[in-house]
Amino acid sequence: MVPVSASITKNNRTVALVTLGCARNDVDSEELAGRLAADGWTLVDDASQAQVAVINTCGFIESAKKDSVDALLEAHSLKGNGVTQAVVAVGCMAERYGNELATALPEADAILGFDDYQDISARLNTIISGGSIAAHTPKDRRTLLPIAPADRADARAKDAITRPAPHGQGARILRQRLDKAPIASLKIASGCDRRCSFCAIPIFRGSFISRRPTEILDEAKWLVDQGASEIFLVSENTTSYGKDFGDLKVLEKLLPDMAAIPGIERIRLSYLQPAEMRPSLLQAMISIPKVVPYFDLSFQHASGTVLRRMRRFGDSEKFLHLIDQIRALSPEAGIRSNVIVGFPGETQEEYQELVDFISRARMDAVGVFGYSDEDQTEALTLENKVEEDQIRHRVEELSSIVDELLNQRAEERIGQSVRVLIEDAELQEGRAEHQGPEVDGSTFISFTPGRAQFKVGEYVDAVVTGTDGADLIAQAL
Repeated sequence: MVPVSASITKNNRTVALVTLGCARNDVDSEELAGRLAADGWTLVDDASQAQVAVINTCGFIESAKKDSVDALLEAHSLKGNGVTQAVVAVGCMAERYGNELATALPEADAILGFDDYQDISARLNTIISGGSIAAHTPKDRRTLLPIAPADRADARAKDAITRPAPHGQGARILRQRLDKAPIASLKIASGCDRRCSFCAIPIFRGSFISRRPTEILDEAKWLVDQGASEIFLVSENTTSYGKDFGDLKVLEKLLPDMAAIPGIERIRLSYLQPAEMRPSLLQAMISIPKVVPYFDLSFQHASGTVLRRMRRFGDSEKFLHLIDQIRALSPEAGIRSNVIVGFPGETQEEYQELVDFISRARMDAVGVFGYSDEDQTEALTLENKVEEDQIRHRVEELSSIVDELLNQRAEERIGQSVRVLIEDAELQEGRAEHQGPEVDGSTFISFTPGRAQFKVGEYVDAVVTGTDGADLIAQAL
């Protein structure tokens, strides 16, 4: 252990990054890690062995915010161990609440917003040297960009995470992987232009900005060099990619170029808006080699009247039609979604419409969330709030229904051929093409006497022979 009194030089600074929330936060943490490593910081996995513990918080819903506060308090409890000297909050909750969070949580030595990321090393140097940094005052980040998407080129350049390497060697990626997983998230855009009445993300993430295709492809090549073979494209709204270029089919043009990169075996898209799904993108996701037929569709509800109050589009029949289109092109495609129950004004009939939709949709994964009021959202002001007990009851009831339906959907896959990416060698566990990382089910390769176990990163062709709840059991071919 390094005593607190030891002199701090550029060669002995240590930092740990603890990440909560979504895959976009995972990318942010790796970009922060890249900047810190480039300035001489040593990255360690265990916060108790780091001079600075950086907690990348999530600020999406109440449960996520609680998890973030708990992580900050846990890191604070390490101070006094002879190593940990400072706890710093970054991420969505830090950006969203800024000085308010600093007042409520004095255990954090600093609350840093997104604008601090570019100079993260200097900020941590100040803190670890005994200085202080005033927490920022949150602002609506949508006001920082031109309203017209096509006028956002300057901001896009500032959002870039690459910079020229010396001697004309091409782009150097300001990112460092924090694990050795064979799947890696790649952020293709940031922010969101939608105005869903329950969601505060655009306020603290800002308006939608696409990254340049060349920049994305450079990073994909770098990720392959770092051991990744499945690239998971993430953003707040993937179906909007390219609209600020004036071409909504840029994604369809990007995917074949990415698929041609040696070493990439799979490309997976996340967070697709049903109202923005277009025939050309649907066709691309089905037909381009290496792009898996996996549809992460953000339905949120199925009642047209509830969706209007959410400031969203569609209804159960339109959503079922989209699902039918997908399965007509790819019968074994994976389809997942999240839904919110108990939204203000949700009647029993509207709730039942959601239940009926999920029963007919036969999706592979469904996340069920109870509505909660969120600061600075329109839904906060809506009347006819559903009682908390009623919300809790509907969440429990629908979750039980979903569990049974997902088990049935898994059983429908018995006899199907799957290609499984091994992620846990000890359990012989991985994911088939229709299973997304972390939030969906898994596939377990059954033991065959005399055969060596498959290693992490291997792709195994197998046939589904059984199920364990929503998980699959498969026999290697």
